[in-house]
Amino acid sequence: MPHEPYDADVIVIGAGLAGLVATAELAAAGRSVLLLDQEPEQSIGGQAHWSFGGLFLVDSPEQRRMRIRDSHALALQDWLGTAGFDRSDEDAWARKWAEAYVDFAAGEKRAWLHGLGVRFFPVVGWAERGGYDATGHGNSVPRFHITWGTGPGLVAPFERQVREGVARGLVRFRFRHRVTGLGTTAGTVDTVTGELLAPSDVPRGTASGREATGAFSYRAQAVIVTSGGIGGNHDLVRAQWPARLGTPPARMLSGVPAHVDGLMLGIAEKAGAHHVNRDRMWHYTEGIENWNPIWARHGIRILPGPSSLWLDATGKRLPVPLFPGFDTLGTLEHIMRTGHDHTWFVLDRKIIGKEFALSGSEQNPDLTGKSVRGVIGRARADVPAPVRAFMDKGADFVVERDLAALVRGMNRITGEDLIDEAALRRELTARDREIANPFTKDLQVTAIRGARRYLGDKLIRTAAPHRVLDPGAGPLIAVRLSILTRKSLGGLQTDLSSRVLTADGEPLPGLYAAGEAAGFGGGGVHGYRSLEGTFLGGCLFSGRAAGRAAARAVG
Repeated sequence: MPHEPYDADVIVIGAGLAGLVATAELAAAGRSVLLLDQEPEQSIGGQAHWSFGGLFLVDSPEQRRMRIRDSHALALQDWLGTAGFDRSDEDAWARKWAEAYVDFAAGEKRAWLHGLGVRFFPVVGWAERGGYDATGHGNSVPRFHITWGTGPGLVAPFERQVREGVARGLVRFRFRHRVTGLGTTAGTVDTVTGELLAPSDVPRGTASGREATGAFSYRAQAVIVTSGGIGGNHDLVRAQWPARLGTPPARMLSGVPAHVDGLMLGIAEKAGAHHVNRDRMWHYTEGIENWNPIWARHGIRILPGPSSLWLDATGKRLPVPLFPGFDTLGTLEHIMRTGHDHTWFVLDRKIIGKEFALSGSEQNPDLTGKSVRGVIGRARADVPAPVRAFMDKGADFVVERDLAALVRGMNRITGEDLIDEAALRRELTARDREIANPFTKDLQVTAIRGARRYLGDKLIRTAAPHRVLDPGAGPLIAVRLSILTRKSLGGLQTDLSSRVLTADGEPLPGLYAAGEAAGFGGGGVHGYRSLEGTFLGGCLFSGRAAGRAAARAVG
């Protein structure tokens, strides 16, 4: 009996950044594509739209202008020291992807993006600074390049290419299509089935409803899964929470919308895909409740400079080298051993004005809107307007002129008298004494001074060392920090052509995966930890590989 005809050459599941890149590559090769997504069209671009737009680049012109000496060898040293690959099966392809990605970041990545019209903010950021030895975790040099236009600026060229594909008749959108199954013919994945969801006109990121109004079934020569990770599904996050990070937090904020539910990973598994490294995940420790939320439990991450005093829930300083911006997962592991799931930054007006940036395109209207005047205004402001809004309206912020009132406010927020004023005063006074000399035994003060030797930090990211209890630097500020869900680091195992592999290591015919669904490549290109600026870049690199490989396969 003859098979039903194909509805397209390739079906792409997920219209986030990886899906757009894969679709753009397919259309450029003249292949026909059905692009499916369970969300409405206004959410095209997925999580990337909400991002700060940070990209990991190696030995870039921006770095060289900032007097940063970077190299492929140094970047690979940092990546492998950070990843800690130690699983013979699950990391086999991940390590190959890591080496290929560093080649990309040190090679054609910037020129490719530049040719598409992507530009970068001139000051390179220094994320995940590590603080261990040379072969351990962290970026040895600043590598975090902020896209001019943030996340939307990075999504735009690929969305434009996809829409050009629509105009040429090569690409057809299928929004509000929720995939529930993958089918095979003679062992090849070629069928996608699911539910038609009721139309929705809710704003981007807002929960869009799951009322099913019908069903669909499509066939294609190949299927690419670019459905994202698990960060919006707290039940799944807790189910996959690794024992090495302690007990999952009772209270978590969401760094992604609810539709980032991870369900497509299980559907691919049922079709024969090998889902690996599911216990590796990336959640931030500096989350604050959004005073103006878009989705449920909406949290914003503080991108901190190095000067805030970081305290656990009981007021004890976090141990070396768990300073702001140094080791995200090391800090998370420590926090979960304290018996509490929140911590505190204690700082002052001088520090918050210079060192607090907020992650997210909507929290950076100057960069997102490509406003040079806005960026200059931010640099000149005592406290940038988005940060000031959190100081005035944020549920996690305490702003007071004296320490006693600050402590009362901290304890009021948590409903427990966990912070002792006398103990906190002793800690701050001792820290402030270390500022009197250019040398110190306090390694955080050493790190602050070291950061200011980098021009970018000195200009816009690190306050000059000063006494926190100096009234002239006030008012004092305390910020309660919560765990903020964000990324899966594991995913569907893929080879370097983004072909999904089975448990026995063989390609599953017809099925490809890219982006977070593939652990950003190979089922976990980051290993245990990320160097930051590598999630969007992983979507770009793996989405491009999937699109090009599928185009060749169906040609």
